[in-house]
Amino acid sequence: MEILVYGIGGVGGYFGGKLAKAGYDVSMIARGKHLESIREKGLEVESINGNFTVHPKLATNNLSEVPTPDLVILGVKSWQVFEAAEAIKQIIGKNTMVLPLQNGASNAEKLMDVLPKKNVLGGLCRIIAFIDSPGKIKHPSIEPHVTFGELDNTKTARILQLKEIFDNAGVKCEIPEDIQLEIWKKFLYITTVSAIGGLTRVSIDEILQSDYLKDMMRKTAEEVLAVANKKGIALTREHVEKALKVAAQQPKGTTASTQRDIMEGKPSELENFNGYIVKEGEKCQISTPVNRLLYELVLPMEKEARKA
Repeated sequence: MEILVYGIGGVGGYFGGKLAKAGYDVSMIARGKHLESIREKGLEVESINGNFTVHPKLATNNLSEVPTPDLVILGVKSWQVFEAAEAIKQIIGKNTMVLPLQNGASNAEKLMDVLPKKNVLGGLCRIIAFIDSPGKIKHPSIEPHVTFGELDNTKTARILQLKEIFDNAGVKCEIPEDIQLEIWKKFLYITTVSAIGGLTRVSIDEILQSDYLKDMMRKTAEEVLAVANKKGIALTREHVEKALKVAAQQPKGTTASTQRDIMEGKPSELENFNGYIVKEGEKCQISTPVNRLLYELVLPMEKEARKA
C-alpha cells in the first residue's frame, strides 16, 4: 500500500505518522525547515497516547519523486484543497483513493472539480494537533478519530480495506451510514463557533457567558441547518442542539482553529465556513443574515491576512 500524505501539519503529521509507524509505505509532502527536519531526524510525534518518531519512506516537496499512491490523505486547510487537487492529479492512478480530512462541507466537491469522481472519498477527522516546531507534531488532547466513506455510502471493498489500514495503525475510525451527514454535523459546529470567536477574540466559554452571543450562535446554526436541508442533507434541529451543547461542554480556554488563525492574522477557512453558507444560501434562496454579518465583519481581516 503506497500512501501519500499531502501536508504534514497537525492532521497529516499525526495520521501519517501513525501509518508509517505501523509499517506502511508513507510518502510525505512538506516544506521548508519542517521538511528539512523530517529528512534529517524523522517526524517526531508527541502524543497523549505515547510519543514516537518515524522515518517515512519519502519526505519531499517534489511530487515527481512520489510513486503512484494507492491512498492520498489530504492534510491541508480547506482553502488549499483545490490547489492540492491540481498538484496531485499528475500522479494519481485510476484506483487511487483521495481522502480529504479538512473541516468544511465542500471538500469533495472541490476535489471532483479537478479529479475523477471515482477517486474521491468523503471524510473528516477529530483531533487537536499542530506543528510544535520543525519536524515535531504535538497532540495534546482528544482521542483522534477518522470518519470516511464512499460519497454514495456504499460499503465497497476499498472502504473496508481503508478501515483495516487505520485499524492496523491503531487509529480509531468509522464508516458511517451517511458520510455527508457526518461531514455537515462537524461543519455545523465549526461554523457556529469560529467567526464569532475570531471577532470576540475570547474562548468559547467566555462567549457563552453572553446571552446575546449565545443567541447569535444559535441563529448561525439554524441558518446552516436551513441550507443543509435545502441541499438534501439530513441535519435536524437535534443536531443544532447537540452542537450548542458540545460548545457549552468545552474546557475553559478552548478556541477553534479557524478562530486562532483569524486572531493570529493568518489566512483562515472563513470562505469555506460562513462564506460557504452565505453563497449556498443565495443559490438555494435561503436567507442567511447572521452568517452574512459574521462573514462580512471578518472578511477585511481575511483579505489583509492574504496579502502577507
